[in-house]
Amino acid sequence: MKKEVLHVEGMSCNHCVRSIEEALKKVNVQAKVDLASRTVSVEYDETQMNREQIQQIIEDQGYNVV
Repeated sequence: MKKEVLHVEGMSCNHCVRSIEEALKKVNVQAKVDLASRTVSVEYDETQMNREQIQQIIEDQGYNVV
């Protein structure tokens, strides 16, 4: 399992947290959003997912990965 921390702009409330965490959960990525630091910590299987795919999922929810 690979762990990464992504910096994400545009998150401001619990709806943002749920939106990102639930979208990633659907593709078997464990995610923990930290609004204070504007980060999303992810853990995923590199054989089934990559950083670019995770970034796209987050951006599809309306947020910017920087």
